[in-house]
Amino acid sequence: MKKILILLLINFYFVGYAQTNKPNYKNLSLSFEERAKDLVEKMTLEEKISQIGNQSKAIPRLGIPEYDWWSEGLHGVGFAGKATVFPQAIAMAASFNPDLMYNVASAIADEGRAKHHKFVRQGDLGRWRGLTFWSPNVNIFRDPRWGRGQETYGEDPYLTGQVGMEFVKGLQGNDPKYYKLVATPKHYAVHNGPEPERHSFNVTPNTRDLWETYLPAFEDLIVKAKAYSIMGAYNRVDGEPANASWLLLEDILRNKWKFDGFVVSDCWAIVDIHKNHKTVPTPEEAAAIAIRKGCDLNCGSVYQQWTMEAVKKGYIDESEVDLAVYRLMLARMKLGMFDPADKVEYAQIPYSVNESDTNNELALNMARESMTLLKNDGILPLYRSKTKKIVVVGPNANTLSALYGNYNGVSSRPIKVIDGIKKLAGKNIEVEYYKGCPLVINETTSEEYEVISTEYLSHTDEKGEKILGLKGEYFNGKDLKGTPIYIRNDKQVNFGWGNSSPNATEAAQGQVNHDEIINEDNFSVRWTGKLIVPKTGEYKIGTASDDGTKLWINGKLIIDEWYDHGWSSFLNVFRFEKDKIYDIKLEYAEGAKVAGVKLIWEIPGENKIVDKDPMHLNNEELKSIKDADVAIFVGGLDATWEGEEMANRNNIEGFRGGDRTRIELPAAQQELVKSMIKTGTPIVFVLMSGSAIAFEGLDDKMPAILQAWYPGQRGDAVAEVLFGDYNPAGRLPVTFYKSTDELADFTDYNMRAGKGFTYRYYKGEPLYPFGHGLSYTKFKYSKLKIDKKKIGEKDEFTISVKVKNTGNVDGDEVVQLYIKDVESSTWQANKQLREFKRIHLKKGESKSIEFILNSKEDLRYYNAMQREYCVEKGEFEIQVGASSEDIRLKQVITVE
Repeated sequence: MKKILILLLINFYFVGYAQTNKPNYKNLSLSFEERAKDLVEKMTLEEKISQIGNQSKAIPRLGIPEYDWWSEGLHGVGFAGKATVFPQAIAMAASFNPDLMYNVASAIADEGRAKHHKFVRQGDLGRWRGLTFWSPNVNIFRDPRWGRGQETYGEDPYLTGQVGMEFVKGLQGNDPKYYKLVATPKHYAVHNGPEPERHSFNVTPNTRDLWETYLPAFEDLIVKAKAYSIMGAYNRVDGEPANASWLLLEDILRNKWKFDGFVVSDCWAIVDIHKNHKTVPTPEEAAAIAIRKGCDLNCGSVYQQWTMEAVKKGYIDESEVDLAVYRLMLARMKLGMFDPADKVEYAQIPYSVNESDTNNELALNMARESMTLLKNDGILPLYRSKTKKIVVVGPNANTLSALYGNYNGVSSRPIKVIDGIKKLAGKNIEVEYYKGCPLVINETTSEEYEVISTEYLSHTDEKGEKILGLKGEYFNGKDLKGTPIYIRNDKQVNFGWGNSSPNATEAAQGQVNHDEIINEDNFSVRWTGKLIVPKTGEYKIGTASDDGTKLWINGKLIIDEWYDHGWSSFLNVFRFEKDKIYDIKLEYAEGAKVAGVKLIWEIPGENKIVDKDPMHLNNEELKSIKDADVAIFVGGLDATWEGEEMANRNNIEGFRGGDRTRIELPAAQQELVKSMIKTGTPIVFVLMSGSAIAFEGLDDKMPAILQAWYPGQRGDAVAEVLFGDYNPAGRLPVTFYKSTDELADFTDYNMRAGKGFTYRYYKGEPLYPFGHGLSYTKFKYSKLKIDKKKIGEKDEFTISVKVKNTGNVDGDEVVQLYIKDVESSTWQANKQLREFKRIHLKKGESKSIEFILNSKEDLRYYNAMQREYCVEKGEFEIQVGASSEDIRLKQVITVE
């Protein structure tokens, strides 16, 4: 017994000794702040610098694993294998349902957490595998021409703030100790195009616009929702690069908003500081100024390459680097990365949540709530008992690209619009489908050209033997330098690697060594060999790729598109002779995100474009439409036409670098719809886009228009609305203008420029106003009451209204409250959304809705002279209704 007691005492002593002599950063009893401080103190300067790039290196002696900070979750976990794909951000904003937004974000975070821990167990620590999600995008969608507007929550600061806050809360979770994920609102600040100039553009917003339009949503997400990270924009603001701005990062973010999280640059934005903005002349000075002003993490390589030089030259002190590293280590600790997994509740989330039935149903619910009925003369819903034949036409009906939007994941079970319509139509309704036309009249995609097949390609191996296919040499890094890390025979160049490594399959099967594994991003390939042709003539030959390509024939460079871009096709004409052998060399470089490349051609006399993409309907198809009860045209845009920095769109009419130069429906679709209208069959237009479209009068000739946005994996939500299985109640988070002529200069960030941007300042008559959306039932508003008619500058007051469903079906109504300064002496907005509620009412049901406002918060404007928010004395009109234009009731209050 005595011996056992002695052994226990000895064991207790050594365990206690081990615990008390642990380094502080491993001591779970200390605060995260103490632990992070200790960890940074133990790092060398070189080790600290290794942590301030998005690809943070491992420090084995301190037990720090490598970590890539770059993950995306805009509307589902992005670029990390299969995941639930929710509707695009702009579509979710159209739901006007912050509670549902929270549920979606929480589901995204669950999937992100589960994926992360599975990747860690597999030793996969690459990009898109982390817990720091660079979402949401809360830039204001000022102008419908901006290609990235689809990523935002629309044009209104209040709506953006309300749904954005719930998205942040859903991502970060509610555990008192650990974050589920870290949310990163972007792009701070004053950032909404044009895309081609974003790396050098200087925005000079007036002070009122800065504080009343461009900053409020960021303030909501940082101050109220406590987002723990924020991303700087590419552009300058008042001459300062956003990632090195005293005004944005120090004065506003740290001092006024008391932000204590970390700041990350947009990707390669630090390069812009010296290369494009030319604020400083060298990269080491760019690193120094950005770190000093408060940008802690560089998405890119400038920090890791040049910060040591900046310290040596005295541009920055090591203590300033310490602060950035401390903030980053603190974030990783708050995510539980340095604690045992069994201590972190979120680490227990099972992988089965990924693409679960529950999340699939949630995706459907959000898609339903986003559906926005713009016009309906009574043709919708389609009654199955009265409908015998439907003809569906249009390029977006039978494609996945119109479902997903951008910054998306990929679903295992997506439902295209045409499949949803066929399924819900039932057995008694005949459904025919014709593509009819491409989205844009001069659209070309790689699918229209043939991949050069193996029989025309060859090379010789080390033994001198002829092998069909090309020799592929793979390099890590984009510049094809050094010795290739992997060599293989590729029978064709026909690859769509997505977000995976080119030899991921071989690596998973143990067929390659660790040092032969090709990066998922930042790699390059060279293919070489011989080409023969089936006939003499002039061939169109080239490449289709996501990122850069060069192609040589007999040593002549015929394709030179060596830059990062989205999926694009490039062709040149080359005359080949049959039986002659040609040397061929193709080089490819992958930057980030999706990877893929094809070697394509068009053999003379075998033009496939006309067959694949007709520009019109033939007589037989038109006759079929004429015989139908209704025709449904599914068109608009997709994310290959509006999006982020698309250089391949620069020479196409109506498009420029990801933006649009015209907001009208593309000509190919207009002409097709006109031919359909002539048949006399009623046309229902299902518009899929991430931005406003103008119809040039065609809207008057179609009885119904349904804005379906990019609805995510559940495209069958469109069919549910068409057949009345779901009563739509989505609302426009943007203004639809009648034409491009209504818009001011795209580069003018003054909200009052021209006729004014957004419903808050626009002086014209919109095609469809902000907040607009129809239902299959009707709602009556009555009994507007305000508990105070005279209020002070800091008073709360309550507004109530009664809403009744007076129609024949159940449905949702979005009750919207706007405030208008009746006689402003301070150049106020036309009106401003200050409250909204989405409610469900059964037919005949009534509900009283109550809003509580605060004059200091809801009636304020920014006084540029006093540099603070103020409330103007005088009369304000309280407007309640179904949209910014459809105001049902209003009363005046007075601020004394």
